[in-house]
Amino acid sequence: MLKQSKPTSNARRHRVDVAVDQLHKGGPERSLLRSGHLKRGGRGFKGHVTVRHRGGGVKRRYRIVSFDHVKNDVSGIVKRLEYDPNRSAFIALINYADGEKRYVIAPEGMKVGDQIVAGKRADAKVGNTMTLRHIPLGVPIHNLELQPGYGAKLVRGAGAAALIQSKDDQYATILLPSKEIRLFKLDCLATIGQVGNTDHKNEKLGKAGRKRMMGIRPTVRGTAQHPGSHPHGGGEGRSGIGLSHPKTPWGKPALGHKTRKQSKKNKMIVKDRRMK
Repeated sequence: MLKQSKPTSNARRHRVDVAVDQLHKGGPERSLLRSGHLKRGGRGFKGHVTVRHRGGGVKRRYRIVSFDHVKNDVSGIVKRLEYDPNRSAFIALINYADGEKRYVIAPEGMKVGDQIVAGKRADAKVGNTMTLRHIPLGVPIHNLELQPGYGAKLVRGAGAAALIQSKDDQYATILLPSKEIRLFKLDCLATIGQVGNTDHKNEKLGKAGRKRMMGIRPTVRGTAQHPGSHPHGGGEGRSGIGLSHPKTPWGKPALGHKTRKQSKKNKMIVKDRRMK
């Protein structure tokens, strides 16, 4: 559900937020917070910029979300739904029967007081985790494993869902949110349901300052830069890129040029997401 802000200023005139009335108003679970320096300014472990246009932003603490699916046959109760500043989806605090607390991605339709469980004996209802072998065809899933036992790697963003199209003796054919069709081993785990906060894509920030609060810095056109900074730069006044085709800041072909080696192509992919 979306909420339109009153036009009390130019910054708020076009702002559209997701209504969060159902979320917990207090602080997060302290035992599931990770301290430490989370801001890297887009730099990797070598100190080089690997993701451009990153830096600044408000301070935030990381919530430890469980993606490993190791709580087999232990039921849990949804204590509350919370906002997570580190991801687009909402998260749910689960109190398990053995006394442990964990955060999980909150699927659409999950409510406080719901009971969830992971394992072969679980029913195919929203929030339960099962192997692909036991999930019926056509049921939306998320938190999908690439390899059995490696933890959920795919379909974790707000509003995302994958669909099981078919199964054979070893593999399940799954349609991913990117429209890629891929084979997965039947022992891979997945959670039933679509990821919550489906209106996230319809949000409007309203002003540039909110983008800076998120730690995202401005993007400058290549033609407006110095020729030493970008291949499109230089020239007197406003000028074109001066090339037969556009390039990245590192001189590689951009806009449609395929750089993936054929030897690296995954044989589990049935249909590439770029194919019409």
